Amino acid sequence: MNAYRFRVNEHGPAGSVVRENFEPQAPKPGWVRLQLKAMALNHLDLWTTVGMKGYPLPLPVTPGCDGAGTVDAVGEGTALPPDVELGGSVMIAPGLSCGVCAACLRGDDMLCRDYKVMGNGCDGTASTHVLVPAANLLPIPGNWDFEQAAAFPLVFLTAWEMLVYKAKLKPGETVLVWGGGSGVGSAAIQLVKFLGGQPIAVVGNQMKAVKCWELGAEHVIVRGTEDVAKKVKDLTQKRGVDLVFEHTGAASWEASVAAVSRGGRIVTCGATTGRDITLDLRTLFAKQLTFIGSYMGRREHLWTLLAHVQRNPTNPPFRPVLDRIFDLAEYPEAQRYLEAGQGFGKVVCRV
Repeated sequence: MNAYRFRVNEHGPAGSVVRENFEPQAPKPGWVRLQLKAMALNHLDLWTTVGMKGYPLPLPVTPGCDGAGTVDAVGEGTALPPDVELGGSVMIAPGLSCGVCAACLRGDDMLCRDYKVMGNGCDGTASTHVLVPAANLLPIPGNWDFEQAAAFPLVFLTAWEMLVYKAKLKPGETVLVWGGGSGVGSAAIQLVKFLGGQPIAVVGNQMKAVKCWELGAEHVIVRGTEDVAKKVKDLTQKRGVDLVFEHTGAASWEASVAAVSRGGRIVTCGATTGRDITLDLRTLFAKQLTFIGSYMGRREHLWTLLAHVQRNPTNPPFRPVLDRIFDLAEYPEAQRYLEAGQGFGKVVCRV
């Protein structure tokens, strides 16, 4: 079998992963082996490669959280999810948990003490083949290709968890979406619109601003050309937004706190620009703010998202935005391209 994968043997700069040939293993009971057709990059690919201080990883590891392909082999006695079969086309739910602890049994798999994300806590999708628990497979919506399917799970799961399950977004509420040109930001804009909210996107340049308008943003602020918090106050008659969708971290935190309304919420899932922030506690209690941390999401949410898409697969209410497609052999270059931050939406590698 002509199989290869990329490995992080030791931490280094983006693109420093090493290609190696390997012999794919047979899946154990409860697991399947996929022949991947596409994988999508996330910032976690970069952090896995570069390393995260205070978070040792099980090196060597194959990065890559997202992927889609065909079911190549099924472990003995393994039951498959609905509409999934041997040889069928599937996409991957990227979070793995033990399945038997109290958190898993009530559906909060991302709160499991053994929770890990593919491509970080275990081998991922920067590979021609990957082993995955059968419970992590979902059928691909009709009319979607493998590239779209690979780009869907992580960012839409993360955004849905933040907006619906954690922040409980209500129709008519205003939402400031940082990094509107990112994978999770472009997902959030679409979901806010789908849920009846009013998205205000923040981006780094005019090209990305145009694309955010096309996705349904009510307003777009180009970072660096306007004071974000002041512009938000102008757009909301000095009230501020009901919710801030935050994932960029230190560089945007002060503006996020200034832009949110009294009684508003800030939900965050990342720290791309840095993890250390300051907070005046008087602002916290005087404005009666709610801060919400979020990481990945309940696997069941992917089935909810899939149901919304499958109601109208030819014109779904939301879809992944693809920026650029590389060949898997170009995965190191794809990492460097993602790190440069000039694209809009998801970076994908076709296998």
